[in-house]
Amino acid sequence: MTGEYRNTLDEKGRILFPAKLRNELFGESEKNILIVTQSFDRCLWLYTLEEWKVLSSKIMETASPFSKQNRLVLRSLIAPAQEVELDKAGRLSIPQSLREYAGLSKDCIILGINRYMELWDSESYKSYLEENEQDLKDAAEALSTINL
Repeated sequence: MTGEYRNTLDEKGRILFPAKLRNELFGESEKNILIVTQSFDRCLWLYTLEEWKVLSSKIMETASPFSKQNRLVLRSLIAPAQEVELDKAGRLSIPQSLREYAGLSKDCIILGINRYMELWDSESYKSYLEENEQDLKDAAEALSTINL
């Protein structure tokens, strides 16, 4: 699943989840559940239950509570994760603590990034891209060994 989708957050903190993504992720399933958590770039990560189980299991298998760095990742990624079910209208209700973390206002962007999605405030995403333009060019250059 890939793509960039623009939608608005309503006054109750709900965002209409794109129908294309809903169909790809859930098909005819009755349970349309996503795990929503903080990312490291002041946006939110969204995972299906299956993908979240894989990621969180790998993290928990390798993270030690005796490591300061590991505890930081566990507290920043695993602890704030919340299970959210899409309502009948296809809206995802973003918990307030996560909305505040990502600075979500009215205009938002959902990015499909193959195994997970990101939810950004539109202005924050625009600023992020501008601030990281040179890093993107450097990262693309580092991929120059990929032959098409």
